Amino acid sequence: MTRRPRPSPFVLPLLLVVALGAYLWPEQYTPPQPVPNVTQTPPTQGLPNDLPPETKALFQKSRPATVRVESLNVRQGSGGLGTGFFISESGQLLTAYHVVSGGQLFQVTTLSGKQLPAKVTAFDARHDVALLQVGRGGPFPYLKLTTRAPRVGETVLAIGNSDGDYLQPRRGQLLALNVAAARADFPQGTLEMTAPLAPGDSGGPVIDGNGEAIGVVSYIRQSADGRTRSSYAVPVVEGNALMDSLRAGEQHDTPVVGLVFDPTHSGQTTPAGAVVLRVAAGSPAAQAGLRGCVADKDGNLTALGDIIVQVDQTPTPDANAFIRHVQGLEIGQSVNLTYWRNGQEGHTQLTLTGRRSVDDLNRPENTKRSGPC
Repeated sequence: MTRRPRPSPFVLPLLLVVALGAYLWPEQYTPPQPVPNVTQTPPTQGLPNDLPPETKALFQKSRPATVRVESLNVRQGSGGLGTGFFISESGQLLTAYHVVSGGQLFQVTTLSGKQLPAKVTAFDARHDVALLQVGRGGPFPYLKLTTRAPRVGETVLAIGNSDGDYLQPRRGQLLALNVAAARADFPQGTLEMTAPLAPGDSGGPVIDGNGEAIGVVSYIRQSADGRTRSSYAVPVVEGNALMDSLRAGEQHDTPVVGLVFDPTHSGQTTPAGAVVLRVAAGSPAAQAGLRGCVADKDGNLTALGDIIVQVDQTPTPDANAFIRHVQGLEIGQSVNLTYWRNGQEGHTQLTLTGRRSVDDLNRPENTKRSGPC
């Protein structure tokens, strides 16, 4: 595949998240300046030679409507990149919400190498989709959204930026519709496909044989032995409730309490519960005095965090059960938690807040299934 030239300081190398389920999120980096202002060599226009003629023609037609999306968190001094695609000639574009959720400044780079500022105008965190607006530089080539249901078995084309590529094709087959994610904090009802996706492809389009976008790339699932990987995209249909909400400028965040859970020990304790790995600073959980795991100076686990066993008297035997219950509530609601700490039962009440307001939960490393501390 064609490689793009050396990236600007606003871009970082990407690492593949090897996990049972992981967002296609880029690794963090520290930019050398608060606001990037870099002149770049335009990306190569080369096309891959290993695509069937009809797929190559579809890629060539669709590629100008896709962009690289760069996000900068000025408070944390970190950033990352993903992919997006225009859905109107006036500069509206779709991407994955997790690509932009932790940022305050956004920039898109077109196929011609033009760098343009953008802003988030709408999002739906539960569906992992965001709508951005580019304020100048149009009219833009754009992809139409499908108006029909996708068909299992059809060939699909994704376009993305993973592995150092610049807006390159990822071809595969559609395996299933309306797939339930294994993790409660991932979007449900997704499209499953064989296209070989990796970090940097998030937010890119999934295109059918008619040249219409049927999905927004979201996450991957890899088998425990690492041999099998499936890719997932959030379905988008012109005129459905999700797209109408985004085009109307609505912003729907997910409710959280400010906890990052320990994937190794959650569900494995007695009593069974969601084990707290870390508590986000300033969050409702922090204000309530909940605690995460404790490690020594070498990073070895010395004590588990609090074990959440009930929310509003509903058992939460693992982290997924806790997240699923909380996401069924509304921001601003109060919840009562029952937890265990050092063999003693505790109770606390706290108020749900929006995930976007808790910076610590929006860091890329918090989507990875890492060790306990």
